[in-house]
Amino acid sequence: MVWVILLSLSPGGFSWWTILCVMTGSTVGISLGLLCCIYVATLHENDLWFSNIKEVEREISFRTECGLYYSYYKQMLKAPSIQQGLYELIHDNTTESKRTINILQRMNIYQEVFLSILYRILPIQTYLEPIYFYIYTVFALQTVYVIALFITSWLLSDSWLAGALSGVWYILNRVDTTRVEFTISLRENWSIPFFALQVAAITCYLRPQLKPIHQRVVLWLVFVSTFCFCLTWQFNQFVLLVQALIIFTLDCLDFLTTEQVVSLYLMQVLSLLLVWLLQFCNSMILGSLVLIYLLIPAVCVCGFQTGLKTGGFVIRVGKLALHTLLVLTLTFTINYSAKKILQLKSDEHIFKFIKAKFGFGATRDFDASLYLCEEAFGLLPLDTFERLAGTVLLYPYLCTLSVITGAHKHPEAFTNGSGQASREKEDRTFKMRPDVAYNLLHTVFFGLLAFSTMRMKYLWTGHMCPFAAFGVCGKEVWSLYLRVLHCNTKTMMRLIRYSVPIVILAFLYYKFWPRLMEEISELREFYDPDTVELMEWIRLKTPKRAVFAGSMQLLAGIKLCTGRVLTNHPHYEDQALRERTRQVYQIYARQSAEEVHKVLCSVGADYIVLEDSICYERRHSRGCRLRDLLDLANGHIMDGPGENEPDLILATHPRFCEAIKTDMTPYSTLFTRVFKNKTFHVYKLKKLKKKNKAENGP
Repeated sequence: MVWVILLSLSPGGFSWWTILCVMTGSTVGISLGLLCCIYVATLHENDLWFSNIKEVEREISFRTECGLYYSYYKQMLKAPSIQQGLYELIHDNTTESKRTINILQRMNIYQEVFLSILYRILPIQTYLEPIYFYIYTVFALQTVYVIALFITSWLLSDSWLAGALSGVWYILNRVDTTRVEFTISLRENWSIPFFALQVAAITCYLRPQLKPIHQRVVLWLVFVSTFCFCLTWQFNQFVLLVQALIIFTLDCLDFLTTEQVVSLYLMQVLSLLLVWLLQFCNSMILGSLVLIYLLIPAVCVCGFQTGLKTGGFVIRVGKLALHTLLVLTLTFTINYSAKKILQLKSDEHIFKFIKAKFGFGATRDFDASLYLCEEAFGLLPLDTFERLAGTVLLYPYLCTLSVITGAHKHPEAFTNGSGQASREKEDRTFKMRPDVAYNLLHTVFFGLLAFSTMRMKYLWTGHMCPFAAFGVCGKEVWSLYLRVLHCNTKTMMRLIRYSVPIVILAFLYYKFWPRLMEEISELREFYDPDTVELMEWIRLKTPKRAVFAGSMQLLAGIKLCTGRVLTNHPHYEDQALRERTRQVYQIYARQSAEEVHKVLCSVGADYIVLEDSICYERRHSRGCRLRDLLDLANGHIMDGPGENEPDLILATHPRFCEAIKTDMTPYSTLFTRVFKNKTFHVYKLKKLKKKNKAENGP
């Protein structure tokens, strides 16, 4: 990649000074990446005292779906051979009771498979535990992430100082740019570094005057990074859809050639199709909007748009509007038809959530409400901007965004400068480069996505760093300022481009270095004795093939720590699993003991684990507690003071998770409590004897 940067910065050849600058910048970029890796690893160690706690405590620290993903890495290592491990994943009957599913098809866990194989073949078993090999690999990806941001800002501004500023900003804004130190196994922590690499490769690909041979090399980098991104995250299709819309917009505004558009689309299509094949024809990919958009309307319509970018301004806008309408209509029509014909419902819950979030769907839908009630899927909190402003990131970012966007007040300014205006007019008009235009739209589109859904902010805040650094170190923004001041000389430009970032870096060092040292010196310790006690009891006192029912988050930990069979789990991208989860969650609803017992027996449960933190939940407000969501889905009036919709009725049964603790009939007839501590209650289902066979025939 460094070689490509060298060629892209000096397409006509390079001097020793250029080589020295590239080597210096590369050293700084790698150093910042390693610093970030060490920083998050130290925070993780100090927060949990990870090196000194028991193995079960280490595994419990992989909360919710993180534990589920890590369990497959552990399962592969425990298998007698790699072939046997792969067979068990492809024919898995422990993740969902009474079902055999293909984990490699359902989930994006090739990274766990790859790491388990790598750990087996490398001579590191004697001095590095499997869990450390796993977490260190994830932390090492932060090095890749920072280097990718460094490269992007360097390419945009032609200054490695921008890369240094970008890397420092990323580290200082850790709270808003990543959560890797406490959610290690989350798919986004694997995929976003590859997405940042892809953005860097696209930025390089769109640089002016890049030779064809270099373009082909960079295009392969785009493909590899896109493929890795898609392979490691199930929500890749939605991110790529936004990116495809960015490319489409750039095409409409004449920033890209048809060859560039088709090439970038083709890299996305090939990546998605390859992942689709590796995931055994996963239906979620096949029915994705982005694949339909890329395969049919965009590529096909591309062949008919030769005359779309000709004519006067009004005619051209009209043609582009018609083109856009045609593409979107074809996309949604074909996508809707394909899902109906093929009965694809894997991502149905996501579109329910989107419709409900913007007021177009039923608010009582259980799946949609689970997302709507989580803070991570709400609007971006305003205190995010306070933190970003505190590290001096927000101000240059907004200045860069407003100056570059505001520089275009006339329609002709939205071109890449290929028109036949006079030289004098060209000198006064800001000509946006294609790579700058891409990054501008990238930060705008993903910024809007982050505003609407807080969890998506990690796709935006990381990119803020190179974009703001480009504004500080690039020529484009400063040239506009200096023109206004009538002092746009090469000497003044160099002075500002090098002095301002150095001043900012010095200020950040002075203000934040002591805070970082204080932060990494704080020592805490993992403490969750109730969960540890539960896991140890399950491991020692229950059969290895026992089936457990409970909350998705807890069951993921049970699978990791004990290897027991689950009724449901947090990987929600399956319609049948979502329905099963809603049924199992009736243990927190107002249902009769007989009905709950019947449901649990139908999914093969032997034990249920009830959590007081859910049964008596106070974290969410009324209407968003899990028991409220279940009541609404069942048409029952919610607990506590407050308004209820008029069509809701009073439930005829008490809440199951409360009533079962009374140990009265019929609860004592159907369930037996076998474990209890301050947090958890475990009940064993009693198997009802069949009625006299004579009543049912011979």
